[in-house]
Amino acid sequence: QSGANDLQTKADRMVQMSICASLARKFPKVTIIGEEELPPHDVAEDLIEDGHCEEILKKPCPPQYTGIKEEELVIWVDPLDGTKEYTEGLLDHVTVLIGIAYGGKAIAGVINQPYYNYEAGADAVLGRTIWGVLGMGAFGFELTEAPAGKHIIVTTRSHSSTLVNDCIAALNPDTVIRVGGAGNKIIQLIEGKASAYVFASPGCKKWDTCAPEAILHAVGGKITDIHGNSFQYNKEVKHMNSAGVLATLRNYDYYASRIPNTVKQSLVP
Repeated sequence: QSGANDLQTKADRMVQMSICASLARKFPKVTIIGEEELPPHDVAEDLIEDGHCEEILKKPCPPQYTGIKEEELVIWVDPLDGTKEYTEGLLDHVTVLIGIAYGGKAIAGVINQPYYNYEAGADAVLGRTIWGVLGMGAFGFELTEAPAGKHIIVTTRSHSSTLVNDCIAALNPDTVIRVGGAGNKIIQLIEGKASAYVFASPGCKKWDTCAPEAILHAVGGKITDIHGNSFQYNKEVKHMNSAGVLATLRNYDYYASRIPNTVKQSLVP
């Protein structure tokens, strides 16, 4: 194991233990699925977070969710999304993702950017939390649409392939942005820096997309696999999003209609 990998694995594990143990203590009947395979052991008390955010709790729960039972929820946790970028010091790519699913659908999500603003100087406020709930909206950022008439594609930085690049080329983009992390790519969409997130490859998992999906859908965007199928998040589902990702804040159909059949045939849901 290289030093960078050890660092990443330790950071992943610590964050996941903190999130999952804190949630499990407060909501013992919820199903929690995290990226890291962790043995069930006692978590140090200093990793347990038992506070809550008054500002969020002041908002009314959307009526369609008031009757939900705790045991009907599945929480998907990615403790460190953009791992490779983290080890390379590209800290703005890194996010912590917590997605909440009900009836197999992503209904709420948190994208925390722990290092947001890390290059802005000593006085800058470091980190931010973006969150959203279907029927309530999304908060913690300024919703912005990409420039009209421009096709700016955001895609993978470290998992490129011929298929990934052929798919992007077929969309005839004005610009291609390559960044790490699924959470970070959805942020590019909701802040108007990109018009579509396109990833014609299996690599992405349910804990990568659940939280970002809820936030994107809360502001009227759309995310599917390359075939246009919705993602399912019930606890029995396979973890891999094997047919890739296509997401937009607006104009989903424009991009969906231009995905080549050769690409679709190569990616089996």
